[in-house]
Amino acid sequence: MSYNERLANRVRELLEDRDDVTEKAMFSGICFMVDEKMCICVTSSGLLCRIGASKAEEKLEDSNCRQMINNGRTMKDFVYVDDTDVEKQQELRHWLSLCTGV
Repeated sequence: MSYNERLANRVRELLEDRDDVTEKAMFSGICFMVDEKMCICVTSSGLLCRIGASKAEEKLEDSNCRQMINNGRTMKDFVYVDDTDVEKQQELRHWLSLCTGV
């Protein structure tokens, strides 16, 4: 499994105060589960964010993210965000807040 360990550590730091977060190997990366549901996943090239269909549609129009396609099927709740788009802590915090609803 190959994922961006530096980015994973940054996500861990932002989630460290939560007691409902676990980590699980998924989607060729490390996923952070909140209440046993996939929230955000760190891959080798960035993040897979579960933000819901309406937020995904909005972000696809005004951000550099791209829709997740799995076996030819569009996953409407999920978007990929390149690691270059979350280099600043504020950017990462923004995407994480979309995933957690906080």
